[in-house]
Amino acid sequence: MIVGATGTGKSGLSLDLAEALARRGRSAEVVNADAMQLYRGMDIGTAKLSHAERRGTPHHMLDVLEPFEDASVAAYQEQARAVIDQLRQQGIVPILVGGSGLYVSSVIYAFEFPGTDPQVRSELERDLEQDGVGALARRLADLDASVARRIGSTNARRIVRALEVAHITGDPARGLLPEEPTLTYPTVIIGLHSPRERLVERLDARVTGMWRDGLVNETRMLLANGLESSATAGRAIGYAQAAAQIRGELSEGEAIAGTQQLTRRYARRQVSWFKRYSGTTWLESESETIVAEAERHVRASFTDL
Repeated sequence: MIVGATGTGKSGLSLDLAEALARRGRSAEVVNADAMQLYRGMDIGTAKLSHAERRGTPHHMLDVLEPFEDASVAAYQEQARAVIDQLRQQGIVPILVGGSGLYVSSVIYAFEFPGTDPQVRSELERDLEQDGVGALARRLADLDASVARRIGSTNARRIVRALEVAHITGDPARGLLPEEPTLTYPTVIIGLHSPRERLVERLDARVTGMWRDGLVNETRMLLANGLESSATAGRAIGYAQAAAQIRGELSEGEAIAGTQQLTRRYARRQVSWFKRYSGTTWLESESETIVAEAERHVRASFTDL
């Protein structure tokens, strides 16, 4: 598995590692764990590899949702695990790659999601709109202060979900990963990191490049296919700002600057999330020996490779 902040070269390393394993007689395929790359047509803004850029390595869990659909971690968990189980049965090495922490965790850790209740969710969403996130955060704190601390007081979606889970199961903690999770599969975790200054420079340039490469036109097509009706895809960093530019609410410069700021903030959250993964081997993303280091670590962990 390869994780890390956006812009650290996870996709490139996954292909290099797959090719290195192939030279040793073991097939490897990539399983996507980036929530926004699940969406068909969301290519430029997610830095999704084109078919040509995948170098012939099969990829799974890409383009499985329409822009108007909501992404579900529970559904992703089921589908991604099914893919991984099938690959392992065929003797193929699955390489899980992505920066969406909860999606990654849902696959590699033993954790099952509670069900949903559309009526309860609708009522909570109404309360959120009427009373604000602070009121719901206080309601959660009254139910379980430790869960409220773990989620924080500003993450509206997670607060609503915790309250929904509390209503369904009586325990808001049932919707959270265990404090000390256990692995579902034998897993090698490789994390990529870059010096903060270098990563910020790369991320800012990437956002500018997305506008140059046609993100606004891509967003126009997605809007025509229902992008804003999706609570997940419609809020994707870059696409939300491009949509605001299309509506005349932001200038191009404001849309780009806003996307750069949110991308930097997201990268910080990713770093914080993946630092909690015990047993991770962290590699410098621009190291000239990164492929050899990754391959050596994988082979040391699995003697049959």
